Amino acid sequence: MGVPKFYRWTSERYPCLSEVINESQIPEFDNLYLDMNGIIHNCSHPNDDDVTFRITEEEIFVNIFAYIENLYNLIRPQKVFFMAVDGVAPRAKMNQQRARRFMSARTAQTQLDKAIEKGEVIPTEKRFDSNCITPGTYFMTRLHDQLDEWIKKKSESDSHWQGRKIILSGHNVPGEGEHKIMDYIRTERAKSDYDPNTRHCMYGLDADLIMLGIVSHEPHFSLLREEVTFNTRPRKNEQKNKKPKRTDSDVKTFHLLHLSLLREYLAWEFADVK
Repeated sequence: MGVPKFYRWTSERYPCLSEVINESQIPEFDNLYLDMNGIIHNCSHPNDDDVTFRITEEEIFVNIFAYIENLYNLIRPQKVFFMAVDGVAPRAKMNQQRARRFMSARTAQTQLDKAIEKGEVIPTEKRFDSNCITPGTYFMTRLHDQLDEWIKKKSESDSHWQGRKIILSGHNVPGEGEHKIMDYIRTERAKSDYDPNTRHCMYGLDADLIMLGIVSHEPHFSLLREEVTFNTRPRKNEQKNKKPKRTDSDVKTFHLLHLSLLREYLAWEFADVK
């Protein structure tokens, strides 16, 4: 779970914390970790407000694979590539998830009823139910099998994937994705041959990822996120009654948040307290 607008607040309070990157200006990382559930949700239902949006299960899988490959080619980890899908969560989180899923189903039905009242044409195909993105469902089982098969093919055919340790922690492994990632990092740190200068990169910028990255005490830890921007403001020379153009949602700007820099900001701000 994240804290709404926490990243924005942190970036505004601490300038230069988030670095806009491109493919030619990316630091070298040893390990890349993906919190997969954000990717699964983005690839299956990118816009919950659009009641006419339809997508097949095969298209969802293809989108997820393309998303993963894009992030991998962007960071190019040298040693470890860890993909973590949320497993069974603790009881308190399960209660919260249950309430959110009931609310999600009710909101979807309300949106559908309003669209029908307005006379919108609703496709006959069944709408994707995002509530199936939960451990133990048939959808997650099929996704895990497809992911496992795709990873094996990539490891055999793509030279950039070879020589790395590829780990898939699926929905059948208990624990939330970010905590399974942190458990792996702690386990590696406990080994006698662990390199303390290992460079970590985790995809996602929820507040919990920022906190977990800081308390890991790793000196080289960065968080990766993408930003989808839409140009919704009309230009000055456009007519008032003309709808503004929207940019392509596939054009993404990536940001790196360096936790070592955040530690320095916090140390300076609370120096008097110390």
